[in-house]
Amino acid sequence: MRVLLVEDEQRLVATLRDGLRTAGIDMDHARTGREGLAAALDGDHDLMILDIGLPDQEGFTVLRRLRAAGSDLPVIILTARTSAEDTVRGLERGADDYMPKPFSFDELLARIRLRARAREAAPEDPTVRVGRCALDPVTRSLTCDGEPVALSPRELQLAQLLMEHADRVVTRAEALDAVWGSASRDNVLDVYVRYLRTRLGADAIETVRGVGYRFHG
Repeated sequence: MRVLLVEDEQRLVATLRDGLRTAGIDMDHARTGREGLAAALDGDHDLMILDIGLPDQEGFTVLRRLRAAGSDLPVIILTARTSAEDTVRGLERGADDYMPKPFSFDELLARIRLRARAREAAPEDPTVRVGRCALDPVTRSLTCDGEPVALSPRELQLAQLLMEHADRVVTRAEALDAVWGSASRDNVLDVYVRYLRTRLGADAIETVRGVGYRFHG
């Protein structure tokens, strides 16, 4: 198990590193919110412990940007800011837990293990993520940069096809057959790609001349 600690108090960093090592947990450390967000989005951690009072930005901002990027990394806020308003603010922005300083290391360790078990037991996330966009096929919803994008059923179907095969070019014939059926008119695909570019941005979908389209997000 690997934990990311985003904290600028060096004495606390050393204490937590020693305690977690003894518990068999590896710990990486980031001193600023910018460093912490970049490390969290690398996807190599099982949980983040996040301070609110960071040198460059509030931990609340880090948390908001993390969730906007589509990350479901469990986050435990560990902070001296203990007001009910701050607690609610943290939880509403996507924190999984909120612990005040000073704290019991044994309690923190128990909460870390609890969050790790909950994540392992959770069903696999069906969300398709490409670039800045995330599509949930269960709720049939699309977000880009954390903001919902309103699409018609046919637009969503085309977006899902392109996103699920973003590692390659989707041919025109393949898209027409999958979304409209083999008897569809060829130009309908161009029309709907234009609709998607209007909503997602001109660079979201690349045209590969003579072949088809590739989704970049």
